[in-house]
Amino acid sequence: MLNFYVSDAQGKLNQVDTIEKGCWINAINPSEQEIQFLVQKLDLDLDFIKDPLDDEERSRIEVEGEHTLIIVDIPIIAHDDTGHTIFDTIPIGMIISSNTFVTICLNENPIFERFIYQKVKGFFTFKKTRFALQLLHTTSTYYLRYLKQINRKTNEIEAELHQSTRNQELFTMLNLEKSLVYFTTSLKSNKIVMQKILKGNILKMYEDDEDLLEDVIIENKQAIEMAEVYSNILSGMMNTFASVISNNLNIVMKFLTSITIILSIPTMVSSFFGMNVGIPLRSIPHAFTIVIGISAILSSTIAFIFWKKRYF
Repeated sequence: MLNFYVSDAQGKLNQVDTIEKGCWINAINPSEQEIQFLVQKLDLDLDFIKDPLDDEERSRIEVEGEHTLIIVDIPIIAHDDTGHTIFDTIPIGMIISSNTFVTICLNENPIFERFIYQKVKGFFTFKKTRFALQLLHTTSTYYLRYLKQINRKTNEIEAELHQSTRNQELFTMLNLEKSLVYFTTSLKSNKIVMQKILKGNILKMYEDDEDLLEDVIIENKQAIEMAEVYSNILSGMMNTFASVISNNLNIVMKFLTSITIILSIPTMVSSFFGMNVGIPLRSIPHAFTIVIGISAILSSTIAFIFWKKRYF
């Protein structure tokens, strides 16, 4: 799917039907026909379009003639086969040329939507360098946002694990740990790209652009540190709560065993007095009440002993 947008002098974004000078071309999972259209119309290398559509593509910068390709990873929220929320990353491509700015991605994502719905201040499609830096800044912001969601979800699972004997919580924590690994790897790759932009002469930047790029690098560094800290905490929690779940199961088994022993006392007493042989108390009118009392006293005594020993 191809969409074309152009900003006017006041910054209002308008969707147009054809490629114009200074326009933003947003390609979301383009078809082969759309890819060939971009290659021919913009005189692009085919790999510039194909590479960002590979979900395993690494972050990098590539320059060919007047075209500059920047590939970075962005965070997304997805769902696994069981419907549980997982966090993942996918690459996006930014192709900067003299007349157009092209973005390429496999899926629709909230980062592009912020620009489409004009939620980013100072956004103009014809200010291509600033547009690229604003995309990088928004990407770092979403990494931080999703990391906070992961931390919040981790705290919720931690509360559940205190009383849990199931493995489901551990599987959820495993998914979160994998998400943090993906985030850390992608953030470090993005960091290399940003440093190349800062140190090299790949993009023409003004003073405000350099300040924005420095802010992006700082936020990206903060996201890396947060991801590493959360990953270490989550890894330790998984090891700890694996033991907690096992201990909770032992507590349940101990409780059930204690109840079984207590309930077996009346059974043993009634079995003894139910034998077809000579037994004590057979000539006493209130023998049944006495037997019940003996059973209750023995069961209560055993229950008190178990309670003192904290078996339940």
